[in-house]
Amino acid sequence: MASAPVIVWFRQDLRLRDQPALAHALATGGPVVPVHLWSPEEEGEWTHGAASRWWLHQSLAGFDAALRGHGSRLVLRAGPALASLRRLIRETGAKTVVWNRRYEPASIARDTAVKQALLDDGIDARSFNGALLHAPNAVANQSGRPFQVFTPFWKHVSALRVREEAPAPPPSLPAPARWPASEPLESFHLKPSIPWDHAFYEHWQPGEVGATAALARFIREAVDGYARERDRPDLRGTSRLSPHLHFGEISPVQIFHAVQRATRGHGAEVFLKEVGWREFAHHLLFHFPHTTTEPLRPEFGRFPWADDATRLRAWQRGRTGYPIVDAGMRELWTTGWMHNRVRMIVASFLVKHLRLPWLEGARWFWDTLVDADLASNTLGWQWSAGCGADAAPYFRVFNPILQGVKFDPHGAYVRTHVPELARMPAEHIHAPWEAPPAVLAAAGVRLGETYPKPCVDHKAARDAALAAFAELKKGG
Repeated sequence: MASAPVIVWFRQDLRLRDQPALAHALATGGPVVPVHLWSPEEEGEWTHGAASRWWLHQSLAGFDAALRGHGSRLVLRAGPALASLRRLIRETGAKTVVWNRRYEPASIARDTAVKQALLDDGIDARSFNGALLHAPNAVANQSGRPFQVFTPFWKHVSALRVREEAPAPPPSLPAPARWPASEPLESFHLKPSIPWDHAFYEHWQPGEVGATAALARFIREAVDGYARERDRPDLRGTSRLSPHLHFGEISPVQIFHAVQRATRGHGAEVFLKEVGWREFAHHLLFHFPHTTTEPLRPEFGRFPWADDATRLRAWQRGRTGYPIVDAGMRELWTTGWMHNRVRMIVASFLVKHLRLPWLEGARWFWDTLVDADLASNTLGWQWSAGCGADAAPYFRVFNPILQGVKFDPHGAYVRTHVPELARMPAEHIHAPWEAPPAVLAAAGVRLGETYPKPCVDHKAARDAALAAFAELKKGG
């Protein structure tokens, strides 16, 4: 007797390789019905931002094409997950539904309810860890509690065995005798109605093919020099795998084993430690779900954040008058991505120079990053604001001038993203207001006209931030 169909519920795991849920479905011997459900109303406050929606559209289209190359297809449905899955079960006669877990708070709540309801219906509902090296609930310190400092977390996790990749799918996936109806991808309205995304296509290749190519390029060209060049936004020294990881077009297990096979050098060690920070972020979010909107350190709830819509807008649009900050914010707006070192610089500038709430920055990144990941975004912003786990101390205030000089020494990054400063010499490009009038004139720069003057004085802003943080530390 033929096995009943198995529904594989794909979410942020849009790949065929290292697919634990798909591997289990194939092992049953029954037809496989791949499904993606569009239900943004179930994502809570952090539903997909605009840049993420663009990526998701491309990724879903690419994944459907990949499935069709295996004699299958991706069934698209809109609406609440449980109701959609129940309809599909009735239409296909499926007895099993499988998926890979997500670990955001709203997803955990939704998935827990869905699994229990399906089990109550007599359906074999199973979930797997396909998104992390180790499930967050499987990692704890010696006291059995969650880690809050990265170094002991990574020491502990590094001693654990990373699972082998799930078996690759066969050239042809078993298909049902009759396919259920699928809604058109365009009906999800993921792409922008105003074409602000035109440059995205120049910078990204969403999908499993693009992810595999990005990893291969990184291993071939950059992993050995990663420790030296990862902080240089003017160089292509990072992997740019973050959006592929977020949408599950490649898994951290694949990356871990590929890098280990290629090299065991210092660059690989430092890079895998960055993969570890992603694990740490999910560990924290799993155990402290309130941190998406509230500081992990509760005393920061009384920090005297400023309320200045004009300065917030200047920061968002890359018009602060500090070139390295503006370059980063414009790179984000144009490409949907920002170099990690520059992310730290612009975040420090927002919360310390402007003293604007970290949550404003988190929400802006959420809407504009193609790799907007709730765990990593939360950890990064709370780290910068000093209110989270393993956070930067309050007295660490990045000097945007010195950061620019150190990490963009020739000014190439600034020139790329702030073209009005393209003719500025390197020795003045990171502080154009200090350049002699003749240098500005030769470069065609008129401060306050072609390029803004600094929106705050660095020293005065730093002193005010330190005073506010010190007062908070004293309990004032």
